[in-house]
This record gives sequence, structure tokens and C-alpha cells, in this order.
Amino acid sequence: MKIAFTGAHCVGKTTLAEKLQTTLPDYLFIPEPYVELEEEGHIFSETPGAEDFSVQLEYAIERICIDEPDVIFDRSPLDLLAYLYVTGGAKASQNFYMKVREAMTEIDLLVFVPVEKPDLIDCPQSEFPELRQQVNELLHEWISDFDLETVDVRGTLAEREEQIIRKILELE
Repeated sequence: MKIAFTGAHCVGKTTLAEKLQTTLPDYLFIPEPYVELEEEGHIFSETPGAEDFSVQLEYAIERICIDEPDVIFDRSPLDLLAYLYVTGGAKASQNFYMKVREAMTEIDLLVFVPVEKPDLIDCPQSEFPELRQQVNELLHEWISDFDLETVDVRGTLAEREEQIIRKILELE
């Protein structure tokens, strides 16, 4: 099963994805594109912009088609499309929409980690809280357009993981 996490930054996606991977040790864990690209030597802007998100999105689309049966993706192309839309506008993201739509068909389960109210994870000013909120709102709007099995997780780390495991068992 290919499981992809989606959500804005500072919502606990990586922590949850890593926790799930310890519960499902046979699954291959794919870090978010930003991390992999940075490890390969790519230098991103200090203030993220459309160009940064375009590079990450192209990379995510390539990675999502990996020929492995059981994979956990720390970030999906959908959230990167939302970041591109917020930072570059509709025109910048329009060129990627069909590629993202096609890539997302590879996903068996989309795990949406929203910003909760009250917010469980503080997003300091240096982490672009407005960008975070805008991406969160877009993802709320867009997820249903992709007709994917989705689980919207909330609560503590343990509660979130339990919600995902329950959904996986339901799908098997």
C-alpha cells in the first residue's frame, strides 16, 4: 500500500510518518522532497517561493511512481501544489495540476494532517504561519477533488496513528 501524508508545515506530518514506519517496518519511508533535495546539494531560498516549490513538486511527482508495493511518503505532490498555488498564484500551479492529478492515482491512502484548533503545534513567526494557514485551507478544499481514500487525523500522536491503522485495516 502506498501511503502519502499531506498537510501544511508544522502540523506533525514527519513525526507521524516516522512513527507509522516503526509500526510498519516493512514499509519503505520516503522523506519529503525538501530533505532529499537538500541532501543532494540543492540550495533553497531562505524565504520559500514558487521556484522552490516547483522543484520540490517535480521531484515528488517522480518519486511517487516508485516501483515498491509498500511505501510511506512524508509529503505528497498535492501539498506542494498548494504551496505553489499560494506562493506563485493559479497560473504557476496550473501547469502542474494534471501531473499532480495523475501522480496522486498512485496513492492508496492519503493521510491529511490539518492544523487543529486549538493548534497543537506552535508555528513561530519564522516558520511562515500565514503560508501554513493558507495551505491548510486549500488542502481542505482540494482533497475531495482527488477522489482518494483519505483519513483526516486529529489528536495526539498515538490517536493519529491509531486512526491511520484503523483505516488501513478497513482497506485490506
